[in-house]
Amino acid sequence: MSSLQTPLHKVQGLGASHSGTGHFWHERVTSLALVPLTLWFFFVAVGLAGASEAAAVGFLSHPLNAILMAAFVFTTLYHVKLGLQVVIDDYVHAAGSRILLLLLVLLAVLATGAFALFALIRIAGQS
Repeated sequence: MSSLQTPLHKVQGLGASHSGTGHFWHERVTSLALVPLTLWFFFVAVGLAGASEAAAVGFLSHPLNAILMAAFVFTTLYHVKLGLQVVIDDYVHAAGSRILLLLLVLLAVLATGAFALFALIRIAGQS
């Protein structure tokens, strides 16, 4: 028996959870934000190479440097989460495995972010 629905009506509401465009733009915005932050981090790392631990702590004790480091770490973590989510969604076909891997990625990102935040707050408190 043939359906009376038009082809457009058949496909509306199907597909992903309608968040693909937002996900795409979040990846692009974080990658653009990471360009200057990564350059800043590279020059900081080169500048602090061979310096003492006290010099690194002193550098990160300044509020602007701590804010830039936090922005670098958290933007990188969010970008990694978005990228790994795409890879898992594209290449893991078993629903249970996909959910488990997405949860593990989220847990790893949250744990890394928490440790980074703790470290930055502790360094800021040493000044």
